[in-house]
Amino acid sequence: MEIFKFFYFINLLSTFILSSSSSLAIDPYSQALLSLKSELIDNDNSLHDWVVPSGGNLAKSGSSYACSWSGIKCNKDSNVTSIDLSMKKLGGVLSGKQLSVFTEVIDFNLSNNLFSGKLPPEIFNLTNLKSLDIDTNNFSGQFPKGISKLKSLVVFDAWENNFSGQLPAEFSELENLKILNLYGNSFSGSIPSEYGSFRSLESLLLAANSLTGSIPPELGNLKTVTSMEIGSNSYQGFIPPQLGNMSQLQNLEIADANLSGSIPKELFSLTNLQILFLSINQLTGSIPSEFSKIKLLTFLDLSDNLLSGSIPESFSELKSLIILSLGSNDMSGIVPEGIAELPSLEFLLISHNRFSGSLPKSLGKNSKLKSVDVSVNNFNGSIPPSICQATQLSYFSVSYNMQLGGNIPSQIWSMPQLQNFSAYSCGILGNLPSFESCKSISTIRLGRNNLSGTIPKSVSKCQALMIIELSDNNLTGQIPEELADIPILESVDLSNNKLNGLIPEKFGSSSSLKLLNVSFNNISGSIPEELADIPILESVDLSNNKLNGLIPEKFGSSSSIKLLNVSFNNISGSIPKGKSFKLMDTSAFVGNSELCGVPLRPCIKSVGILGSTNTWKLTHILLLSVGLLIILMVLGFGILHFKKGFESRWKMISFVGLPQFTPNDVLTSFNVVAAEHTEVTKAVLPTGITVLVKKIEWETRSIKLVSEFIMRLGNAARHKNLIRLLGFCYNQQLVYLLYDYLPNGNLAEKIGMEWDWSGKFRTIVGIARGLCFLHHECYPAIPHGDLNSTNVVFDEDMEPHLAEFGFKHVIELSKGSSPTTTKQETGLIFMAEYNESMEEELGSDVYNFGKMILEILTGRRLTSAAANIHSKSHETLLREVYNDNEVTSASSMEEIKLVLEVAMLCTRSRSSDRPSMEDALKLLSVKNF
Repeated sequence: MEIFKFFYFINLLSTFILSSSSSLAIDPYSQALLSLKSELIDNDNSLHDWVVPSGGNLAKSGSSYACSWSGIKCNKDSNVTSIDLSMKKLGGVLSGKQLSVFTEVIDFNLSNNLFSGKLPPEIFNLTNLKSLDIDTNNFSGQFPKGISKLKSLVVFDAWENNFSGQLPAEFSELENLKILNLYGNSFSGSIPSEYGSFRSLESLLLAANSLTGSIPPELGNLKTVTSMEIGSNSYQGFIPPQLGNMSQLQNLEIADANLSGSIPKELFSLTNLQILFLSINQLTGSIPSEFSKIKLLTFLDLSDNLLSGSIPESFSELKSLIILSLGSNDMSGIVPEGIAELPSLEFLLISHNRFSGSLPKSLGKNSKLKSVDVSVNNFNGSIPPSICQATQLSYFSVSYNMQLGGNIPSQIWSMPQLQNFSAYSCGILGNLPSFESCKSISTIRLGRNNLSGTIPKSVSKCQALMIIELSDNNLTGQIPEELADIPILESVDLSNNKLNGLIPEKFGSSSSLKLLNVSFNNISGSIPEELADIPILESVDLSNNKLNGLIPEKFGSSSSIKLLNVSFNNISGSIPKGKSFKLMDTSAFVGNSELCGVPLRPCIKSVGILGSTNTWKLTHILLLSVGLLIILMVLGFGILHFKKGFESRWKMISFVGLPQFTPNDVLTSFNVVAAEHTEVTKAVLPTGITVLVKKIEWETRSIKLVSEFIMRLGNAARHKNLIRLLGFCYNQQLVYLLYDYLPNGNLAEKIGMEWDWSGKFRTIVGIARGLCFLHHECYPAIPHGDLNSTNVVFDEDMEPHLAEFGFKHVIELSKGSSPTTTKQETGLIFMAEYNESMEEELGSDVYNFGKMILEILTGRRLTSAAANIHSKSHETLLREVYNDNEVTSASSMEEIKLVLEVAMLCTRSRSSDRPSMEDALKLLSVKNF
């Protein structure tokens, strides 16, 4: 018994000693890292090898288990020198309590993870650190004090986090710091003047924050900096001329920064400069010719400013220039021939200016050109045939140069890299060139020109074609069925031509077609049932043709169709009862007297009023004939009197962008009698300009007040995100408003369709810019009054434009008042009511803007925005929106999060709690492109 007790005691003692020795074997590094691991969220088990083997012993005294773990490096003395946890999808909040043991660490990398909360100040006790990388996380709050203790720090990278508060001035105490990257945070206030005292700094990145104030001139003292990116903030004032002292500077980016004034001549001392981005500011004046002194300049972007004058001839000396971007300014003059001959030029982007004259004759001979955008200018002449020599050119746009004219170069489709060719509204003549040698073209936009002839059957050779837009021309012949042989064709717009014949049944074999528009032609026959077989077809516009027969019942079971417009044909029978048809408006079916069913009148079986169906049909025909005869007599009488006196009764007022037409020019460009029965019609004016015409009835007493308000809308409300009011034609009873006609549909049609996030974000920002202009840059402010998705229309580049702004008030004004009210009293009463309701209307616009954001985010129309968004938790709503938009990148998720927050603010129930549109736009501009 005593022997048994002895052995039991020995065994117990051995177990204790072994367990104790095992515990003691875990070195401080391993213990600290295991403690750190316990704080982390590691759903992918990225740190699976961070374990101490059970019963294991270290190979030698003083070594560490951690030295063999992923992301950990040690020196020869087994001291941890590097901790790299980057790109492991780790999350959680760091306490920092484990960091005190890592006194030898020189490289600490937590980048591209999901860490949140505040950055622990204990990290600044790692005094040997040379590199601290925390980029692309969710660290937030004010930046902790203490970084000045890291005397050896060379690189600090906090790109894309959510730090807020003032920029820490103590960064400037780091004498060895070469890279300071604080891009994409929420820092506010001014850039500290102390940032001009860095001794070794080479790269300063402060862009995409919420910085304000003026740019400190002390930054000019940074003689070692080669790259400075401080744009995407909201500074006040001008570019400090002292920046011209940064002698080593190679990259200067201050885009989207609210800067004003001219480009300082001191910048031309920066002879090492290669990249200069000053776009999206309010810079004025002309571009100095001294730019030619910067011989190494490769990227120059001055777009989206208020610059005037011409392109300096001396630009032809910039032989290293790759990108020249001057779009969206107020520049004029001719483009120097030398620009086209620059040997390194790849991108020539000068759209949305007032350049005139001919395009350079040698444009294209430089084979390095990849993208040319000269759209929305006043160029004349023709497209230079030399453009076909640009073998690397992938994008070419001359759209909205209305006097360009000429023919399409015959070899244009054979260019080996050309993907996008856009010459919309250019007055181009002649036939479409043969497509026999078609190579890589994916988008053809040739709408609103003077093209004639037929569409070549060789178009089927363009196997990469996705979009073909030939609307508003004089094309004849039949729709080539060969279009159906193009495997990835998504959009076909042949509207407003003189096409005839049938709709090819072969289109039904397409598996990629989403949009088909052949409206306003002379197409006859029936609607092919095969169209309903196209699996992803969303929009079909067959309106204003000579189609007859029934709408194929098969469309009712289509799961993809969103719009089928058959208005103004000879369609008969009943409208299919499918779910999609219930959502379509009556405008898609009107003008077909024999068509019935929802949303038109109910279908009723024929009843033999005179004893039989045949008798009824005969009676029907006789009654129609008599009625038609009476109508023709009345029309003849009316037209006779109309021609005699309309010149004395009608007046015409044109705004900028519309030639000085006479009332006769306008009134004979569309069917005035037909327009009496509709509020909106389309007209082609004598010069070929297509306009949208809106009819309003007014009373004599209201003419002066209404016309003054319309004048204000036409002259003052000019912005790239507002549809242009071009003019109005009026008499004592009617007024016809003439607007730009934009052919790419409205937002209501896009909601619910497949749509990438970048397009959605661009649309949201565009709507915000247009609305902000109406609210804050027009005086007095102009409330939209009827902001909804049907009143957001798209141009050929899918840029959104607000339509019908102020139209509600035009209607209210046109109704006048009681017969006893004088004209002066009418005006005073309306202006009093208008001013009284101004704040309410502006608040309503903001609410409707938030509602539209939600519709874009969720892909569905909403009846009560506040109820939809505020009844769910923020996390639930955000998760649903992420899923709806199928985004995975961190930047897109951040954009969606930001946009959703703006929508929540805009749809608050009390108007006083909502932001102004100016504030809403500023919030969106944090991530604006």
